[in-house]
Amino acid sequence: MLRYIIRRLLYAIPVLLAVSVLSFIVIELPPGDYVTSRMMELEMQGTPGTAAQREAMTRQYALDRPGYERYFKWMGGLLRGDLGMSFMFNRPVEELIGERILLTMTIAILSMLLTWSIAIPIGIYSATHQYSVSDYVFTLIGFVGVSMPPFLLAMVLMYVAFTHFDLPITGLFSTDYATEPWSVGKFVDMLKHIWMPALIIGAAGTAGLIRVMRACLLDELRKQYVTTARARGLTETRLIFKYPVRVAINPLLSTVGWMLPAVVSGEVIVSIVLNLPTVGPMLFAALKSQDMYLAGSLIMILCALTIIGTLISDILLAWSDPRIRYE
Repeated sequence: MLRYIIRRLLYAIPVLLAVSVLSFIVIELPPGDYVTSRMMELEMQGTPGTAAQREAMTRQYALDRPGYERYFKWMGGLLRGDLGMSFMFNRPVEELIGERILLTMTIAILSMLLTWSIAIPIGIYSATHQYSVSDYVFTLIGFVGVSMPPFLLAMVLMYVAFTHFDLPITGLFSTDYATEPWSVGKFVDMLKHIWMPALIIGAAGTAGLIRVMRACLLDELRKQYVTTARARGLTETRLIFKYPVRVAINPLLSTVGWMLPAVVSGEVIVSIVLNLPTVGPMLFAALKSQDMYLAGSLIMILCALTIIGTLISDILLAWSDPRIRYE
């Protein structure tokens, strides 16, 4: 297993290089650059920039250099741990994304734990009570959850919370702690607010995993080894959790790797609606303005987390199912 882990980490190096090249090309593909976007913003605000300003900004951000030079400059900084300066905010990228990536990962982990703690028991119950009234109810709820966009659920819950309970659910902090440095009080305040975005973002995933867990467990319950185990006198509860559930849960474990990118891509609109200080809205704004250092660094971090998450999911699969070996 150790050789397998080392080999996978070595494979990650060319993958990250390929992602860096592709992300740089995709960000550079739209016509214009950050200076063009900035000049258009100034013109829309009624204060059009001059040609001298455009030229000065172009030199400041090294946009007059060839693309390959800017790519190697960016990659050289990444290898040294320097993510560069953001064009939009004129601040180091690591300062901008440090707190946001932690908040995003916290929401992702909470969403995943919430999703699994709800989806697995309901999926097991639906599979063991097939075609019962409760199975039909959970199936209906699952279809509604899959079909409802997360941002729509966020808007509905915002309306209900504000009109019926006079409770604002936007943001991750109350007004008193929004601009304060981290403290025990701010952490407790975050815990009071973070459950709502975690619930909203995890809702669609919960509905989908219920269907996956139910289908996989139903397939396992019809196999010969389950009938043999029943004939040997095992109790139903011990039989289900000792054998079929351990096999049926494999597809869920395999989703750990792309859980964080899925949360980030799914939480962009939700974060905008709920005014959350997470990575999604910042990545969206950076891509719109072609802020290469900020957008590229965020994409590289998400790619690295995906590779690490995929490796963790493979290790969990080998631990959960003894039939899986990677030698």
